[in-house]
Amino acid sequence: MIDDIVAFLAQLPPVTAAFLATCFTWLVTAAGASLVFFFRRMNRTVLDGMLGFTGGVMIAASFWSLLAPAIAMSEGTSKLLKVMPATIGFISGALFLFMLDKLLPHLHINFKETEGIKSPWQRTTLLVLAITLHNIPEGLAVGVLFGGVAAGIPEASVSGAVTLAIGIGLQNFPEGIAVAMPLRRMGMSRTKSFLYGQSSALVEPVAGVLGAFAVAFFTPILPYALSFAAGAMIFVVVEEVIPETQLDKNTDIATLGFISGFIVMMTLDVALG
Repeated sequence: MIDDIVAFLAQLPPVTAAFLATCFTWLVTAAGASLVFFFRRMNRTVLDGMLGFTGGVMIAASFWSLLAPAIAMSEGTSKLLKVMPATIGFISGALFLFMLDKLLPHLHINFKETEGIKSPWQRTTLLVLAITLHNIPEGLAVGVLFGGVAAGIPEASVSGAVTLAIGIGLQNFPEGIAVAMPLRRMGMSRTKSFLYGQSSALVEPVAGVLGAFAVAFFTPILPYALSFAAGAMIFVVVEEVIPETQLDKNTDIATLGFISGFIVMMTLDVALG
């Protein structure tokens, strides 16, 4: 089945393929958010384990799907010069998310104080914006890989882009839950909780299309773009995902979830990518 998906996407323009792949990751977020129609709350232990899984997937994807290809396709007369594009892109991605984190008002699940510029926005909006921050580098990463395919870069493949989209889709499921369930507990209706939950991933198709378009037309930026997405994703994991799993007494469950997520994404990338 995956071979059929790869064959289908390979026939499409890269921007279209990136759009469809990131629409899939958005739909998985919506599937997670849809659980609000069946449950009023999610067991905190289960949620921490799932968020740990999310972190593991993102870290594994950052290396196997983004940093390793970025280094492999970089040119240089020495090993130090060869790793420079990945280093520059990685730092740029982390700094980009750092600035967004400081500027964009948002609120994390287990935290009472808002981050970013002070705003009169409601807690519901701030919570959605927090998860939206997670999704920008994820959509960008998928789009960049499809753009690399269009540019004819050997290290970029449709199967690798599809594998990354599947991995990101897997970790988007708990993110949908992580938005919708708290909103439901705040007293919001099931329908509104679902709509807010799925909307947090709408940025992924936008970022995916922009990433594919940029790389397809400006091929030399591909190693920088791949490592940029990796730096942004790792910043999100270290600054937001992991701390959110450590506030309750479920640190062991979250850690096991992280390890599981890393192994799953690594296996997917090696087996399919």
